[in-house]
Amino acid sequence: MSKPRDYSELKNELAAEYARHSPKSAALNERAHQTMIDGGSHSLRLIKPFPPRLVSARGAYVQDADGHTLLDFWQGHYANILGHNPDAITSALTRALQSGYGLQSGFTDQLQIEVAEILCRQTGAERVRFTTSGALATMNAIMLARAFTGRELVMKVGGGWHGAQPWGLIGVNFASRAKPWDIESQGLPSALAREVVVTRYNHPDLLRAHFKEYGNRLACFIVEPFMGAGGFMPATGEYLRTARALCDQYGVVLILDEVISGFRFRAGNLGALYNITPDLTTLAKAMGGGMPVAAVAGRADILKLCGREGGGKVRFMGGTYSGHPASMLAAKTLLTYLVEHENEIYPRLAQLGAQTRQTIEDAFAAEGIFARCTGHPNDVLRGSSMAVPQFPYDEEQSLSSPDDVNDPTLCDVELRDHLFQLALLLDDVHVVHGGGALSTAHTEQDIARLGESCRRVARRVRKY
Repeated sequence: MSKPRDYSELKNELAAEYARHSPKSAALNERAHQTMIDGGSHSLRLIKPFPPRLVSARGAYVQDADGHTLLDFWQGHYANILGHNPDAITSALTRALQSGYGLQSGFTDQLQIEVAEILCRQTGAERVRFTTSGALATMNAIMLARAFTGRELVMKVGGGWHGAQPWGLIGVNFASRAKPWDIESQGLPSALAREVVVTRYNHPDLLRAHFKEYGNRLACFIVEPFMGAGGFMPATGEYLRTARALCDQYGVVLILDEVISGFRFRAGNLGALYNITPDLTTLAKAMGGGMPVAAVAGRADILKLCGREGGGKVRFMGGTYSGHPASMLAAKTLLTYLVEHENEIYPRLAQLGAQTRQTIEDAFAAEGIFARCTGHPNDVLRGSSMAVPQFPYDEEQSLSSPDDVNDPTLCDVELRDHLFQLALLLDDVHVVHGGGALSTAHTEQDIARLGESCRRVARRVRKY
């Protein structure tokens, strides 16, 4: 184990250079602070010293207020699988709006039926209910599980992010080796911390131990088959098979959180590649085609608890903008496109992902810095369009769970999450969490450019 490195001098240097690089974004940031907390409404976007302020976005690139064209790997929180504002989606929305359809109506329509049919067909779900965000989807899935089982305890993975909802705000950010995961927010009921059991990703033995201790009181186990904010790593086949078997044994609802992984690796849910049938699946991001769409999909006997047949026991109402016409149109258009072009899109994304991970690792190695990307596929997941560079102090360090990559005594978290992002912005390249997702709009030339930028970043930080 190592102490975190002192980057204070470099941070000040990068911040000053960035202020000179993007004066208009700096001025807009000052203006934003006059009316919004921290100058915006989503903390991940509000990087320090200030975020770039966009004026347009297309394909793999965005343009900011200072006239810079940024190569973007954030891609709408990894939602834009076809890149920013793809013609397939924008043309459909334009035609609908011009014909007098697309804004909020408060009615149901045929589009909702068609999108639900696609989701059921592509994921094997029996029923679907729509909402507007991944956080609402995971929250309602947990409520359904608690009502269905009559139990209160929720199990999740340390470092797993399931949105800003009560059960999701426990065990997200690494604190210390002694107590790695804790409650994340004030204002929550103090009893909530006693209702959440935090286990470890890709650790079947610990999972068995936790089920042995808590299984008869567990309502659900919610887990990402591909870890998102926790570090970009797939579950092992053994881990998910163990989870499914233990949930069956103890009568626990298995929720696969596929807000990131759904339609990212195939034209459907990732769980299918593991031959795992969850009880509930939460979906969002990629399925929306760039519009706010989310869903809980799965067993009819569980989902009926939010409907008339189940007595409306769970108040999963969906929200005012659930099933929004423009959102449903974007979802239908995107999902149809992915299904029709699945054999072209996903091998291409896998190729770009592999090239990106290798390019990043090679760029840092060329400057004498060891970097190892997470986001690699495994024996179940044959290809991956995700990549995040990690900087472990020990080259043999395991990188299979959030505990590995988010412990600052094991990996250089400051370099990955903050310095790398800011240094890349000076080169007009944009990442979040140190990396990002490939889209079909990215090219080999874009990846080569990323590699060149990584080498320049490495030269700046290597003396530290």
